[in-house]
Amino acid sequence: MQTGDNLDYFKKYHVSSKIFKEYLNKNNWIYQTLGKDAGPSLNYINPEYKGKFGVIAPYSKDFCRSCNRLRITSRGDLRLCLFGNTGISIRHLLQKDDQIEELQDLIMGQMKFKKESHHLELGKTGLTKNLSTTGG
Repeated sequence: MQTGDNLDYFKKYHVSSKIFKEYLNKNNWIYQTLGKDAGPSLNYINPEYKGKFGVIAPYSKDFCRSCNRLRITSRGDLRLCLFGNTGISIRHLLQKDDQIEELQDLIMGQMKFKKESHHLELGKTGLTKNLSTTGG
């Protein structure tokens, strides 16, 4: 995925998930439908192998509508989107067990700001300079 510090690398090596999905479909991999709370990963299984293969395609149409993920950075910032432009510190609410209700209220209050698109397809990578800072 493109991040703030790898545009040249991204342009040179990025391959559309469409190619991977076509390969999987042609080689006995079966798309595994999941419940609506499963998140944005497109999971495939193959009767010849154990486990499953997941594709996360953040450039695909309506990707964000299926995303039910939030991120917490190692510094305690809540990010509503891996490629969003904002974050809010929740570190002060991660210190004691009796803060759980306040933490839940803050997170639920932030959900109204979760956007339906990150515009990654337009090259907008938000605060994510590289995936090591937040985790992909």
